[in-house]
Amino acid sequence: MSSERPDLPDYDELPKTDFGIGASWGLFGPSDEDGLLNLHGPATTLQAAQSIVSGEVIRLDAPLDFFDPPLYGRPRYTRHTVVTENGSVDESYSALNPQSSSQWDALSHVAAYPGVYYNGATLDEVLEGRNSIAGWARRGIVGRGVLLDLQRDAELNGEPYDPATPHAFSVADLESARQRAGVEFIPGDIILLRTGFAAWYASLKPDERQHVSDRANMVAAGLEHTEEMARYLWNIHCSAVVSDTPCVEVFPMGNSSPESPFGILHRALLGHFGMAIGELWWLEELAARSHDDGRATCMLVSAPLYAPGGAGSTANALAIR
Repeated sequence: MSSERPDLPDYDELPKTDFGIGASWGLFGPSDEDGLLNLHGPATTLQAAQSIVSGEVIRLDAPLDFFDPPLYGRPRYTRHTVVTENGSVDESYSALNPQSSSQWDALSHVAAYPGVYYNGATLDEVLEGRNSIAGWARRGIVGRGVLLDLQRDAELNGEPYDPATPHAFSVADLESARQRAGVEFIPGDIILLRTGFAAWYASLKPDERQHVSDRANMVAAGLEHTEEMARYLWNIHCSAVVSDTPCVEVFPMGNSSPESPFGILHRALLGHFGMAIGELWWLEELAARSHDDGRATCMLVSAPLYAPGGAGSTANALAIR
């Protein structure tokens, strides 16, 4: 399904689930599995193409082994190379977690609340393949990317900032970066948040990387855990929010319960809104080029892994400027 609908309700018009968060369930049909990527279609593709000026292409993935050891205690993958009798070189990968480097979270990755996923899917349905990455892979992800350079904006505003701290970006921070970028959002935009975390990680020594890989030691800047932030992201009607951090939201996460539903922002974005989330993207080159020429938009193209039942994918993303 592709709607490109311009008439989405505001956040405060959405019906709330039992968890206390406004939900888009049913907005794109009772069996929808694509969420806000339904905003993408031929018209938004043509609109995104208007951001192409120079024709340069910038890769937005970090290498598969960039985060080594992988964060959150995820396993290292192993590449097995085989030279066949006729001299061909084949290979296979074992223990490859597609979310160990630049990645997409599918709508099956995090529940709206325990046992219930986007559009009311049950855990059993998710385990059978509902809301998997395969839907996005079938359609591809093509839209206008909008870079908000939160690190640069904080520095230009004279604010103390370190991406390896639990610095919580507010709606005012995002608006400040948007205004500095000189852009107005349009429905279906893919918001790219540069915090500087991935570049900070690149500067670490091996023992420091080992320390950070333990979830108990992980600290990262990100979006604040508030209804105001959820409301803002819904009301700009973006299809996806992406960052160079492990979580998009500030980490460690908070507690999440009906009494405090926004402690895990993933529950609102993935589970309630159907909003795609991208994490650990490499945005340094894009940010440098944007700083050089003052252009904050691009055409973003991604081909997620066509993995039926998958809860995520490598990003496989390009910015075309």
